[in-house]
Amino acid sequence: MLEAELRAVLPDLTDIRSLRRLTGGASRETWAFDDGDRPLIYRRGAGVGREAVAMQAAARAGVPEPRVIAFSKDWAVMERVEGETIARRILRDERFIAGRSLLAEQCGEALARIHSIALDAIPGLAARDALDELRAMIATFDDAAPGLELGLRWLGENRPPPCDDVVLHGDFRLGNLVVSERGIEAVLDWELVHRGDPMQDLGYLCVRAWRFGGEPPVGGFGQYEELFAAYERASGRTVDPRAVRWWELFGTVWWGGACMMQAARHLSGGERSVELAAIGRRVWEQEYDFLLALA
Repeated sequence: MLEAELRAVLPDLTDIRSLRRLTGGASRETWAFDDGDRPLIYRRGAGVGREAVAMQAAARAGVPEPRVIAFSKDWAVMERVEGETIARRILRDERFIAGRSLLAEQCGEALARIHSIALDAIPGLAARDALDELRAMIATFDDAAPGLELGLRWLGENRPPPCDDVVLHGDFRLGNLVVSERGIEAVLDWELVHRGDPMQDLGYLCVRAWRFGGEPPVGGFGQYEELFAAYERASGRTVDPRAVRWWELFGTVWWGGACMMQAARHLSGGERSVELAAIGRRVWEQEYDFLLALA
């Protein structure tokens, strides 16, 4: 059935082989397959077409991206980039030693290029208040989450002025990067693309949850100074470490709220999923991480 669907969306496919669903991703389906000797990816789900537009805009800005072959509103076919996306392997396997040493600098450069994308290159990037949206998201739940409530109060009392208004990836971290022995091969998963303060993307990369057990503060692989220096060189902006720290804590509280949303999809009975249920337990991890950061 899926092979017929693929032929319907891309009639020039000639020899579909090795069709398999990839793990990961709670809101999109990702399938790998080969068309003869051409390695491809098929993504489907609400909003995938908008992701494809963002990937094309990023590629034009010099961000490493897979080539998008065809897309519509809810699906996209693109070239498959070889490399690793599983964070624990990237952070621990010996074969990535050389690539890990480059990641902090490459992330700074990639984020600078993302933030150079023209706002009108991706339709629908309306201006919005990130903290107001976060408050509204957490307010939809009756579950007691005192650590997140404290986080919201702290964020409101310590908010820095915005640095600029740019295109943001929104989920820039290990797991959404294809990494090889050479470092970053591709930036994936543009589901959360939006516009806002560029310090948000830098801070999000440093959220403790996205270090995956690694000690260094930048993604578990690098130091703040490496990331900031590379970003400043490539973007021409001056990084305010205090603003990045605020966005790091914002990202911690945001991920706590997002975990509540993912779990609610399962608990409501609307989408029964062990993966979604398991994500729910991470709400309390984010409360702990926020309190640890304040300490």
